[in-house]
Amino acid sequence: MTVYIFASLTPKAEHVADIEAALRVMVAETRKEPGNQRYDLMRRADGAPGFHLFESYRDAAAVQAHRDSAHYTAYRAKVGTWLAEAPDVKELVGVDVVVG
Repeated sequence: MTVYIFASLTPKAEHVADIEAALRVMVAETRKEPGNQRYDLMRRADGAPGFHLFESYRDAAAVQAHRDSAHYTAYRAKVGTWLAEAPDVKELVGVDVVVG
């Protein structure tokens, strides 16, 4: 069953560029994972601070493989002190989702 994740990250003002650069690496690497179906980086249209990820994985095992990957563990080790608050991560299952 497909697993969807919405994650919101609020960087400290002095680390916005650092977080964006780290997230761009995550996007490139995560999209190569066999179980990843979608990994999109966004920010709010109104210019409010922060980044948002929309992720989709084939199943829970693919999510775990992502969390165990070298690029994810390196990202987590790097960004902890760059964030103004803990990431807001929501793991979801689809109710009525268009695939394609």
